[in-house]
Amino acid sequence: MQRKSPLVPFTAIILLFLLLNTYVLKGLQIIFTSPHLQPIFWGSIAILLLSLIFALLRVPTKGMDKFFKWNTHIFLILFISEILFVLILLLGDIYRPFAGFFNYISNHHFVVPARNQYWLSFGLTLALFAVLLFLYGMLRGKYAYRVIKHQLFFDDLPQAFDGFTITQISDVHAGSFTNPKAVQKGIDMINAQQSDVFVFTGDLVNNKAEEIEPWIGQFSQIKAPYGQFSVLGNHDYGDYVKWPSAEAKNQNLDRLKAFHQNLGFRLLLDEHIELQKDGEKVVLAGIENWGIGFGERGDLEKALQNVADEKFKILLSHDPSHWEAKVKNHKTNIHLTLSGHTHGMQFGIEAFGIKWSPVKYRYKHWAGIKKENGSVLNINRGFGFLGYSGRIGIWPEITVIELKRS
Repeated sequence: MQRKSPLVPFTAIILLFLLLNTYVLKGLQIIFTSPHLQPIFWGSIAILLLSLIFALLRVPTKGMDKFFKWNTHIFLILFISEILFVLILLLGDIYRPFAGFFNYISNHHFVVPARNQYWLSFGLTLALFAVLLFLYGMLRGKYAYRVIKHQLFFDDLPQAFDGFTITQISDVHAGSFTNPKAVQKGIDMINAQQSDVFVFTGDLVNNKAEEIEPWIGQFSQIKAPYGQFSVLGNHDYGDYVKWPSAEAKNQNLDRLKAFHQNLGFRLLLDEHIELQKDGEKVVLAGIENWGIGFGERGDLEKALQNVADEKFKILLSHDPSHWEAKVKNHKTNIHLTLSGHTHGMQFGIEAFGIKWSPVKYRYKHWAGIKKENGSVLNINRGFGFLGYSGRIGIWPEITVIELKRS
């Protein structure tokens, strides 16, 4: 898979950021009247952008190191908080001409009022609240593991598997972890579920196999009576960093596959196994990553080769777009698909009957259960984090699914 050039979207983001800051400065100059505000403001923005560009240029050789993370996090937090400030400023600017019109009606003088300093102070307070929220997500939210349970009913589930439980995690992204104690808390929560089988649905690392090495001792603690199974995700192939040669990239992937074995995970590469209980069987299949825009490697037909149509089938497939494109309308019913990939964008709200995240504009269904054509999909919100080293409202997830016979 060839990486697409990020130049065009990055340039667009920078231009939007500069335009945004031009508007922000106009608002700040009303609250703060110091003549030194403008040079200090634009000087700070210039330093931030130059540092960010330098950090991005280092990624192919240095990866997403601490320098990269600090720069991207400062940019992200500032960008989001400024958008909130500008929204308040914009609402005030939209209202001002109407206020002038109402003034004309009442006293025949069209006078547009000046920007309200108290209203702008509210916008600034809202922006500062956003900064604090992002900091909370970085300090606490990214390790705030949640156990989410689903009970799923199937007419043709073998009787022996009535009540069979599956614990699923996805998107570990081990290269992002910095707190062994917090990670251990999550692993203890996984084992505490005492499920019959454990599955991991891809993205063990951010880019390089070596990222999982410091964590093998902890993740290898995960055990289940019927075994631990895994598949690869788009980040596991090393597509997002520059390698000295194709051979080095392939060696990295081979090394990562070996680490799955060290973890005690049976890596399924376009293949299936059978889980047996009391003389009855269900099929557990796993494919290499198949995702629209993220590499279509997996071969579903190969994974299901020699599997009878009537067999009860569970599929591990990292990217949920595979379910939408290939699985839900497959010629044989694939009863349950377990995916991850979206992370719920690590930002959103799931409370008071509201379920929203910006990732919905990329994936219509981005977390939890979806049923269609007799096929069920579960999208895990992810165990780890990537890009933004935090989570706000979309917490790291440990899924427990109980299979029930209708």
